[in-house]
Amino acid sequence: MAEPIPVFEDLTPVYGSEGTPAAQERYARIIEAFERRFGAKPELFARSPGRVNLIGEHIDYEGYGVLPMAIRQDTVVAIRKGGNDLVIGNLNKHKYPDVTLSVDPSKPVDVANHSWANYFHAAYKGVFDYLRSKGLAAPQPVGLQVLVEGQVPTGSGLSSSSALTCTCALALLGVFGITAQQADVAEFTCTCERHVGTESGGMDQAISIMGMPGLAKMVEFNPVRASDVSLPEGATFVISNSLTVSNKAETAPLRYNMRVVECRLAAICLAISLGHPKEQAVQIKTLREVEPIIEAKFAGPKGSVSNSSAAAVEQYLHEGPYPQEEIESLLGTPLATLFSDNASAKRVIPLAAGAGGFKLRNRARHVYAEAARVLQFRDVCNSSQIGAEDKLGKLGALMDESQASCRDLYECSCEELDTLVGVSKAAGALGSRLTGAGWGGCTVSLVREAAAAEFINQVKSEYFSGCIKDGKVSEELLAECIFASRPASGGAIIKLKL
Repeated sequence: MAEPIPVFEDLTPVYGSEGTPAAQERYARIIEAFERRFGAKPELFARSPGRVNLIGEHIDYEGYGVLPMAIRQDTVVAIRKGGNDLVIGNLNKHKYPDVTLSVDPSKPVDVANHSWANYFHAAYKGVFDYLRSKGLAAPQPVGLQVLVEGQVPTGSGLSSSSALTCTCALALLGVFGITAQQADVAEFTCTCERHVGTESGGMDQAISIMGMPGLAKMVEFNPVRASDVSLPEGATFVISNSLTVSNKAETAPLRYNMRVVECRLAAICLAISLGHPKEQAVQIKTLREVEPIIEAKFAGPKGSVSNSSAAAVEQYLHEGPYPQEEIESLLGTPLATLFSDNASAKRVIPLAAGAGGFKLRNRARHVYAEAARVLQFRDVCNSSQIGAEDKLGKLGALMDESQASCRDLYECSCEELDTLVGVSKAAGALGSRLTGAGWGGCTVSLVREAAAAEFINQVKSEYFSGCIKDGKVSEELLAECIFASRPASGGAIIKLKL
């Protein structure tokens, strides 16, 4: 059922009775800073949370469902109409200086000079693009005064960039008086984040917009939709920040976007090897689109064989990297032509040679296996036939398998994440894995609720004490580096009586 973006007049529905007092103090600081900066109070606020992905890494952009939950840390935007430009400020002005942009929504985002305000610019363009796509009248561009305050750690794998993009989009919808459905906003914020040069798959925006207190979500795509997943009693998820920063937009060409390109090439090469006509195969975008071709090839008298996607990968994609020349020979077209409409993908092509080529087989193996693990995780959570203790064991094993696949096949882990996962397992985690794009950021560990405090203390001692000694974090900020989390609420527009 379609749900509109919620609009609240107080903070309790968003932060709950326990979190509201701290939220009231926070919003009071934002109002005070806004008045100092712009000489007037904001018209309204918007907020959108970060997220932790419990399982399903790097498969959303391949069309497969994922299983995240929203966390309590969020990004808040205060906004009002005023002036002749878009003036975007941040409460942390020393780290994020003010940026002034044109009100013209046709102006491109300056991808060559990465700025934190590019995410606001992308959201601004995205709102106008969304209205145009729906055949709706766009508002007259006017000056806007904006102040951002974020609590989602940047580069942590908790999706600070998407939380910022989503809350900026919500603030813009609110100040322009536009009503929109959650699914529509999740769709267009995914698209508009590509203005900053990141080939986002849609999970981050979907859970940031559609999250609900107390529930994880099975998020599926084309179209975006979310179904409830009840996490087992007696369990909690502990999020730990490795303190290794991976800024997705800055490292995208060699990491995130490289994997997107490798997956598309794996899908096309697999389809051609299965006998699909080349002129049709080169139109394929995702590994999920190859599934019907695989099933047709592997189906027997009683239907498809078990795990046919994995079997097809083993049979038709060879071990080791594919040089560009080999792929172009198989496809019968230059890669520059294949990606002629995608500047982010084109930037990847020359970098692949320096990385030894495109690793198609391992990327496809990860995607198909990880997609299956998501379904297993959901089914275990929602099963009434499995006891609580067995559920914990099965979920932990799936998380461990996911980490091994991310590390070995997708190569999106790093030394610090591997160390933190090992420390977490030794401290009693039932399962532990990287979460987010990887190459730094956070882990998520499944822990018995009764043992969470002891678990956190042990991980602090074994991992974070060294980080304090090295000056990576202070004792005072440690609570934001490792914490247990329950699923939190999603994005909202907030109209406080000021």
